[in-house]
Amino acid sequence: MSQQNFLFTSESVTEGHPDKIADQISDGILDAIMAKDKNCRVACETILTT
Repeated sequence: MSQQNFLFTSESVTEGHPDKIADQISDGILDAIMAKDKNCRVACETILTT
């Protein structure tokens, strides 16, 4: 078996970053909709400006 080399990268943001806040808003919207309809289909985009 040959050894494969690969490059793994990861990116994260700190608490309070607009991306994290947008994710929390989207998660809250999804949770509220799923609480009413477990078979729902949702597409949610959240955009913030600073």
